[in-house]
Amino acid sequence: MADRTIGIVGAGIVGLAIGRELIRRRSGTRVVVMEKEDRVAVHQTGHNSGVVHAGIYYQPGSLKALMCTRGGAMLREYCNDRKLPYDECGKLVVAVTPDDVTRLDALAARAGINLVPGLRRVGADEIRDLEPHATGLAALYSPKTAITDYVRIAESFAGDITAAGGEVRFNFPVTGVARSLGGLTVTSPAGIVPVDELIVCAGIQSDLVARFAGDAAEPRIIPFRGEYMRVVPAKTHLIRGLIYPVPDPRYPFLGVHFTRRVDGSVEVGPNAVLATAREGYRLRDFSPRDVAGIAGWPGSWRMAGRHWRTGIRELYGSFSKNAYMRAARRYVPEIGPADVVRAGAGVRAQALDRDGSLVDDFRIHRLGAVTAVRNAPSPAATSSMAIAEHVVNVLDGR
Repeated sequence: MADRTIGIVGAGIVGLAIGRELIRRRSGTRVVVMEKEDRVAVHQTGHNSGVVHAGIYYQPGSLKALMCTRGGAMLREYCNDRKLPYDECGKLVVAVTPDDVTRLDALAARAGINLVPGLRRVGADEIRDLEPHATGLAALYSPKTAITDYVRIAESFAGDITAAGGEVRFNFPVTGVARSLGGLTVTSPAGIVPVDELIVCAGIQSDLVARFAGDAAEPRIIPFRGEYMRVVPAKTHLIRGLIYPVPDPRYPFLGVHFTRRVDGSVEVGPNAVLATAREGYRLRDFSPRDVAGIAGWPGSWRMAGRHWRTGIRELYGSFSKNAYMRAARRYVPEIGPADVVRAGAGVRAQALDRDGSLVDDFRIHRLGAVTAVRNAPSPAATSSMAIAEHVVNVLDGR
């Protein structure tokens, strides 16, 4: 293993966690992280909710279920060791209709299989004890769900890599991967990097970069913009922790929810609107190439045929604050359209198979000397250290 160079494309939290794990476990290995931006965590890592998930939602036995539990525990230890923010503020998953209650029962059974720590079911009165301004028929309470600052964690991971002799190379957009005798050559307008092995963790660009390395077109990344509202300071005291709806199992997005941040602010969201650019953080952002890529993928039309009603409803919320807050007020009636302002947005890299299926689990491909993380949506940040452990195990043939 000594004197080998491993390249990583992408300086988000997953790529940096893998780089850190490689240096920790492979003595003598040189790690080079290549990032097209001028700093770490610019895209999905820097725009997420900051939640450290406990593993309630995920299909038992899936990579998400296994790695969320393991990764959350590792992340908690890392944050405590490095004095990084980590607040176990707790989460309520609230049922507001009889149908929600039925789904809540199924969710509790799934969470039990996933060994979610401390999870318990609560009634309407205890909802008020935990979140005095919330309403609902019943809820699941997860006391170990936490919030953190993933940008600071990513910066710390990058510091671990450079302190151990690795490199994080910024302003290095990867435009090609060529195979050669004994290794690979990664090319960019900024130069070339010869590597023995390559790991692709390119987030919203992961399918494009993986194809440079010879991977298949499937799954294709389809960008969904998630827009947030921020609760005005006068009302932030109404939310103690995290208040989520019961998710619809037919759809991979959790729905609009209330999230307390480590800086004390409270956000509502996100929604999920098909974006017209892979890095389309604003409604007006438009990329002809990206739109052509969406339209040219057969799965896009099949997905639209299944979910067009939901898509119209989500888009309406982009234009109307009243529509956006209508669902949120079912959980906290005292926070309405007048109590929020439009905040930032993130873009979820949603993997979509050719048949129109929204890929739910993490998906990691191995092609000889190239390992591609093709789908790593939430809870990827929570799971990042466990994903890193898994990827290095794969490289080591375990």
